[in-house]
Amino acid sequence: MRFKAHLRMTVLAGAALALAGCQLLGDGTSVGTVAPGTLRPSLAADIGAREHPRVVATYGGVYKDPGAERAVASVVGRLVAASQDPSQSYKITILNSPAINAFALPGGYLYVTRGLLALANDTSEMAAVLAHEMAHVTANHAIKRQERAEARELADQILTDVVQDTEVARKAIVSSQLSFARFSQVQELEADAIGVKTLAKAGFDPYAAARFLRSMAKFAQYQTAGKEGSSAPDFLSSHPSTPERLQIAVRSARQIGAPGIGERDRTRYLSQIDGMLYGDDPLEGFVRGRSFLHKALGIGFTVPSGYILENSPEAVLASNGSGTAIRFDGADVSTYSSLADYMTSGWINGLLPQSVRETTIGGLPAVTGAAITQGWSFRIAVVRIGKTGYRFIFASRSPTDQFDQDFRRTIESFRQLTPTERARLRSLRIKVVTTQAGDTPRKLAVGMSGVEPSRRLEFFSILNDLSPNEAIPAGTSVKLVVD
Repeated sequence: MRFKAHLRMTVLAGAALALAGCQLLGDGTSVGTVAPGTLRPSLAADIGAREHPRVVATYGGVYKDPGAERAVASVVGRLVAASQDPSQSYKITILNSPAINAFALPGGYLYVTRGLLALANDTSEMAAVLAHEMAHVTANHAIKRQERAEARELADQILTDVVQDTEVARKAIVSSQLSFARFSQVQELEADAIGVKTLAKAGFDPYAAARFLRSMAKFAQYQTAGKEGSSAPDFLSSHPSTPERLQIAVRSARQIGAPGIGERDRTRYLSQIDGMLYGDDPLEGFVRGRSFLHKALGIGFTVPSGYILENSPEAVLASNGSGTAIRFDGADVSTYSSLADYMTSGWINGLLPQSVRETTIGGLPAVTGAAITQGWSFRIAVVRIGKTGYRFIFASRSPTDQFDQDFRRTIESFRQLTPTERARLRSLRIKVVTTQAGDTPRKLAVGMSGVEPSRRLEFFSILNDLSPNEAIPAGTSVKLVVD
C-alpha cells in the first residue's frame, strides 16, 4: 500500500478496474467505448495503448526480472505461430502484483502478474495462460463484449422507460443480465478450448491448462482460510465455475491425446523464476499472517483471528467469514487543526456527529466515529503521525458486539515499529531447491517464511502442486518462499 492524500472518500466504496478478456481469479469486463461494427485493427491497438498505462499503474508497475522475462519470452513465438492468427502481434507485460491474474486488452496487450508466474510449476502451465489470453485477442472477445454490453444497456433503459409494470420490467432486465453473463462465460470457455489446442500445436502439454486451474482453485481456497461458500454457481458471474472450466479443459486435452504428451519443462522454468519477488512489494508494506507491517513508514497492526489480509497499492483490505470488511489507508491531514475537524470535514457519508470522539491509540493522537449509509454500518478511526492520518474503516450490514470488539482490538494493535523490527523486515523471495533422498513436503515446508507455522505444509503443497503426504522423488525442483 502506497499512501496518497484523498480529498473525499465514500466510505468503503468499491472500485474495480474494468478489464477486457479475463481475470483468472475474478471477473473481467470490457474497457474503452467502441460503437458496434466500427472495430479496425488500428482502433483496437489504440484502445490497448490508451488503457495500458492505467493497467500498469493499478497493478504496481512493470515487474523487471531477467529470469521471469526469459521464461515468458521463450514461449511467445511458439504460441503465436500455433495460434489462430499468426500475424497478430502482442505486447506482453509482467505486472508487479502478488495477485494471481492474467488478462488481455484489445490490440494484443497481454498481462500476467508475478503472482501467477510464482504459482505455475512448469513452462507448459505458464504457456497455457498465455494461450488462453491470446485466444481472447484472436476471437475479438473484448469488442464483442463491449458491443453486447452497449446493446443490453440500451434495451434495459427502453424497458425501464416504456414498461409501466415495474415487476415485469425488473424480470426482463434480470433476464437480459443473465443472457449477457452467459455470453461472457461462453467466451471464457471458448478461450479455454482454443487455448488448449494452441498449447498442443505449439508442442506443450495440453493438460497443463487443467492442472493450473486446479492449482488456482486450491490457492483461492487457501487464501480464504478454507471457508466454504455457497456451492451454487453464480449465474451473474462473467466466468464459469472452476469445475466447469476444468471439464472443458480436460475434454479438450483428451481430444488431442492421452496424458504424458507434450513438453512441461519444470526444471528449467523453476530455475528461471528462482529469486523472484514473492508477495508484497516492499514499497507497499508486508502482510505477515494477520499482521500488516510497513518498513518505510514504520507502522504495523494486527487483525483478529478469522480475518484475511490483502494488500494493494491503494489500501490494505481484510474480511472475515461473517460479513465484516476492513479498509486501512492514509490521507494528508496537515491542513486540519484537529482530527475531529478532519473526521467531520465531509469525506465520510452518513457520519453520526455525536459518535466522534478524540482519543489516543498507542500514545498517538486519534479520533473515532461511526456512520450509517445505504444499509451499511461503519466504525472509523484515524491515527495521526506527523502530517499523515492512518485510517481504519470497518463495515458490516449486520453489526454485532463482535463487530465492535474486532474494531477496538484492531485499532488498539496499531503501533510504530521499533528500529529492530524494521531492520528485520525483508522481502519474500522464491527459492528453488533440488530435493534429496528422504525429502518430504512436511520436512521442506519447515523452511518456508511469511506463513503461519500451522499452514506451511498446506502452502508448500499448493505452491508446488504436490501431495502433502507423499515422498518427493530425489532430484525434483521445488519452490520455497524465504526472506
